[in-house]
Amino acid sequence: MDHLLREPTLLAVPFFVLFIALELVALKVLDDGEQTPRAGYARRDSTASLSMGLGSVVVNVGARALALLGYTGLYALTPLRLDPHHWWTWVVALLLVDLLWYSYHRSSHRVRVLWAMHQAHHSSIHFNYTTALRQKWNPWGELLFWVPLPLLGLPPWMIFFVFSLNLVYQFWVHTETVPKLWRPVELVFNTPSHHRVHHASDADYLDRNYGGILIVWDRLFGTFREEQQRPTYGLTHPVTTFNPFRLQYGELALMFREVRGASRWRDRLGYLFAPPGWSPRS
Repeated sequence: MDHLLREPTLLAVPFFVLFIALELVALKVLDDGEQTPRAGYARRDSTASLSMGLGSVVVNVGARALALLGYTGLYALTPLRLDPHHWWTWVVALLLVDLLWYSYHRSSHRVRVLWAMHQAHHSSIHFNYTTALRQKWNPWGELLFWVPLPLLGLPPWMIFFVFSLNLVYQFWVHTETVPKLWRPVELVFNTPSHHRVHHASDADYLDRNYGGILIVWDRLFGTFREEQQRPTYGLTHPVTTFNPFRLQYGELALMFREVRGASRWRDRLGYLFAPPGWSPRS
């Protein structure tokens, strides 16, 4: 029971299923008679998303076990201790995890090797609650961003618990069925409206709204964009497969082919660490 209490994503699974069912009903009602229907669901696309979600659970068991060992070692090295019995420790943890999520998420859109691991989540041209489960199988870059937390005295178990809360929150923002909310909510929190912009491939919307729970980081650091028109979802270079392995590793394979084919170290490093789309001529 103690293990379950420390893994909110497992407890949230029945709610994920319920929200998917409710969204299917809502889409049927909302799109009835509309000239431009929402992206909605497609069977093969949703099947790919759910397969990728199941795969990420398996990968994360091993990845988090290794990270837990590393975080425990770092936690033992620092004299700092944040007591989880104090309410303010939880507030600090939630804010720090959300800020580091913003930092990682922004980096994963601007650093090619991180993008190659993250892009699978953006590969669908649909935007629904199964898209929220379209998770990556390469969490290594993400786990590196949490390294400061055990050094600041956050217990390793608490880091994973709070991060899981952050992920559970992000599930509900993956929908077209929720319109813009009350203005104060839109000012502070990540909402479906904000996250629709993030998943868009439209030029005006690219690389915006990286927040997890809070949208204030985007407002503070200049990456916020308000939703003005219905987005076009997916990648700027759309994928043409529903194979989960190709969706997960196709961009990584392309990146390594380009690195191997480069003749200069400058170009090899560019293919790895420059923004997506970089080339020696850009």
